[in-house]
Amino acid sequence: MSFDLKEVSRRVRALGTEISPEAIQGTAAVYAPFHEREPYASVSVVRDASYGAHERHRLDVFRPVPAPGGSRPAPVLMFVHGGGFVAGDKRMPGSPYSDNVALWAVRQGLIGVNITYRLAPQFPWPAGAEDAAAAVAWVRRNIAEHGGDPQRIFLMGSSAGAAHAASYITLRELRPASGLGLAGVVLCSGLYDLMRVPRNPFQLAYYGSDDEQHRRASMLEGLISTEVPLLFVLTEMDPPEFQQQGLELLDAWVARHGRWPNFVHLLGHNHLSTTMHLNTPDEFLGQRLLDFIDRSAPA
Repeated sequence: MSFDLKEVSRRVRALGTEISPEAIQGTAAVYAPFHEREPYASVSVVRDASYGAHERHRLDVFRPVPAPGGSRPAPVLMFVHGGGFVAGDKRMPGSPYSDNVALWAVRQGLIGVNITYRLAPQFPWPAGAEDAAAAVAWVRRNIAEHGGDPQRIFLMGSSAGAAHAASYITLRELRPASGLGLAGVVLCSGLYDLMRVPRNPFQLAYYGSDDEQHRRASMLEGLISTEVPLLFVLTEMDPPEFQQQGLELLDAWVARHGRWPNFVHLLGHNHLSTTMHLNTPDEFLGQRLLDFIDRSAPA
């Protein structure tokens, strides 16, 4: 099947801005024909490595085969999936998602890591951020064995995963004595100021209903103050509350720094296709991710 970007964008826009089962299934169906299927050619996958004590403390490592001979260890892209804090996994058997994110990384010369984390309501805030911290620590210790560079780790989160990634870099109590261990962070369609967003059942399941906890859990001030290089991604068809948070982020960043942050606005995409389209012929976001990694990685 040929890839017609105009037609793909039309189909995604037609699904609307609501994050519904129909939109999830519809978006997945749009991109599924263009994804690789297992077994993946020239890729080695280590499944379900344990980075902690809980059964959901699992991660997958994707690397090229054969490994490039005599070359410098590769940058690492760690992906934290979404799911409204109460659902989701790093892999859906029989589906290309979210393997496609790690596969995209490998096809660009990176090492890909997908992680699973504990879910609300059984594990409320800041469990997701704690799990992101534990996964980063595992990668720092072990990724050299898989051809990755522990000095060039990039953490990428989408939706709830963006909240967990943002919380890890902004909550001081989670910061290891040796530092965050990240060369950069990519945040896709996240909610960062919890005091100015409507509370839905998913957020209440994770953050609770206490105003003071919502204030402490808000990430906006920490994000505009951090020294970690950041790339923010928002889509044309994200729900209104995400659009509003994007505007608030831009206003706060410009007020603090006098310029925009690294920011990508994806036309023809929705909340789900941000990552579902990676490793397809649509290369717009991929090229900007590579540019961000190239500019942010230590020399």
